[in-house]
This record gives sequence, C-alpha cells and structure tokens, in this order.
Amino acid sequence: MMAEAAAGGVAERTLVKNIGLLLSGDLALPILDADALLLDGGKIVAVGRLRDIDPEGVTQTIDAHFCAVTPGLIDSHVHPVFGDWTPRQNQIGWIESFLHGGVTTMISAGEVHLPGRPKDIVGLKALAITAQRAFHNFRPLGVKVLAGAPVLEQGMVESDFADLAAAGVTLLGEVGLGSVKSGYEAREMVAWARKHGIQSTIHTGGPSIPGSGLIDRDTVLEADADIIGHINGGHTALPEAHVCELCEKSPRAIEIVHNGNERVAIAAAQVARDIGAMHRVILGTDSPAGSGVQPLGILRVISLLASLGGIAPAAAICCATGNTARLRGLDGGLIAPGRAADLVFMDRAQHSAGRDMLDSIVVGDIPGIGLVMIDGIIRCGRSRNTPPAERVPSLSHAA
Repeated sequence: MMAEAAAGGVAERTLVKNIGLLLSGDLALPILDADALLLDGGKIVAVGRLRDIDPEGVTQTIDAHFCAVTPGLIDSHVHPVFGDWTPRQNQIGWIESFLHGGVTTMISAGEVHLPGRPKDIVGLKALAITAQRAFHNFRPLGVKVLAGAPVLEQGMVESDFADLAAAGVTLLGEVGLGSVKSGYEAREMVAWARKHGIQSTIHTGGPSIPGSGLIDRDTVLEADADIIGHINGGHTALPEAHVCELCEKSPRAIEIVHNGNERVAIAAAQVARDIGAMHRVILGTDSPAGSGVQPLGILRVISLLASLGGIAPAAAICCATGNTARLRGLDGGLIAPGRAADLVFMDRAQHSAGRDMLDSIVVGDIPGIGLVMIDGIIRCGRSRNTPPAERVPSLSHAA
C-alpha cells in the first residue's frame, strides 16, 4: 500500500537550481555546461543556466546545493516475479531498495524465479502477458519495471511471437534458460522476435540456475540476439579471450552485470573502449539471484569500471543511463528537453578520499544519493542505502 501511494502524486512545474555538476547520460557530451533544469508534466522542458530559464508558473523549487544531477539509473537485467517480492531470496521491498540506489527503470530478462514457472507454450505466453500487465499497472515507489519476458521453449513458432507482440510484450527472457539452447534454434526464434518488435537477450557463460546451461561464444554469435546478456557471466564467465572476441565480432549490445566475473567485466569494458564501441556497453545487476539482492549494484559496477577499468566515470554513468535508453528505446536516461524527468541527485560520500563526486568514483567509492525523482515526482530523499552524501538538495514551494 505504501508503494502504491508513493507511486501516485502529481508532477509539478519544478525549477532545479544550483546544480554543481550536470551529467547528461550522453557519451558524446557527458558533462553539460548548465546549472539548472525546468521540469513540467513529468518531462524535462529546459536545460541551461539559471539566468536563462523562465521561472513563470513554477510551483516547486529544488535547490541542489551544488551536488551532481544525473539521469535515473537503468538496470538492464533483473528477474522480477510479481509485486515487490522475490521468491529467490524471499525478500519483500527489493525494488523500492533499488530506487534508493538511484535505479528508476528496470528491464526484465525473464520472470524465471516464479515457483512452478510454466514451460508449455500457452502457459509461458500467459505468464509473459500477465507480468507485462501487472508491472505496467504497479510501480513500486514509481520505479518503471518493464516486464513480461518469456523464456524460449522448443516448439514455439512465428505466430507465437506475433501473439505476444500483439498483446504488448516487447522483450524475450534470456535465451538459454529454457529448452532452446542451440545457436541455430535460437537464431530462428530471435529473428521472429525481432520481426515482431520484440527485443532479445541471450544468456552468456555457465549455467546460473537449474535448467539453464552453458551458452558459449559460438552460440552467442550464431543466435545473434540483440543483447549479449551478462557478457561477464551470471555468475560464471566464458574465458576472457572469448568474451573479448564477442565484443569485437558481434555488433550487439554488451551487457556487464554486478553478479558476474569482475575481472572479465573490466576486460570487456576495456575492449569496448579500445575498439570505439563504448556506446554498446550497458549495465545490469542480474538480480535477484543466488547472491541476493543488490540495491547499490549499478553504482558498484560504475565504480568498478571507473576505479579498476580505467573508464572515465562520466562515461561509466552513461553506460547505466543514456546507452541503455538508446538501445532499449526508453524515454529516460538522458538530460535533455522532452525526456522523462527521471533524475538522481548525488554527491561525494562523506569522508571519501575523492576530491569530488566523480573523483570519488575513480578512487573506488560509491556516491551518496540525496534525492530521486521519477517522472518529475520526488520518490525519495536521502537514500537509506548509500553512504550519506556531503550535500543534499532542499525543497521549497511557491507561496
């Protein structure tokens, strides 16, 4: 009930001022020369200098007190079931906890943890449609959960994908978690999905749960799914050389996750950087999983890539925002007029050795979060999960 109440509210015409660092989410220009935003109707309507923004009609003002503002983080790889509960760890409220880690959008890679998950074709289609409808209607603390991702099973035909698409399903669960594991079978079904506007992700690496199996380099290349899911393993990675080869040979999205091999995560990011393919790198947690729920997982992957991988911290944040939005066709992920007003206010954690927020990420710390907005509505103030930020925004309303 609390989550449903918090997901309501009205997006006021809001002025955000005194932004110390505005990160765009766009690799082409990750840091904006701006210190203010104007929000209205849940969208960003102006980005620039405070002196140039017309405050007419503003009913709410957020003073950022010179902290950083980024687009809402996007977790490209989660496994929801129903509501804000995961049977994998029997934990309630995990999605709300992710919001406190700056995540405003989650994308399902399959509702595979549902006890008794149906594997017959009628049942798997029914589950996908139900999950898509349920999370469209229910947004814990406003978090956008894009769910309804059926796992491929043998016997599916093109009309099944047409049926799913007509019902509003836009995602496939991880190829390889069902009975379809060979490259040639997967390639045909992935092509059917793509034809009908359904985006696909393939499992990469060793088995993660009972029923899954090894998906090796050759299978990933042959299947040609849109997203190379957890390229650094979930949890067990392919040999580092094979992962690097995938980055070089496939044109598809390179997904790096928290619940994978950290050494291989760094290798994949560095290869992508070196071949000019950073625009293909997206981040996820691959949770809930056997290792639990990681509310700060996206922040931790950003810090991993920046502190040990040599990836510029602003670019690492782009991998968790604008890159994913572009590859997934989302309206958030970027600070620009017309985009969803999904925003995270963050700053250097108190007593971090870093000189500022970006430098604190480079030295291996995660930032503190002071406020999160989704669709222009404040969803939480100071995070209950991150270390306390040095500076947090304050709120005032027009008299």
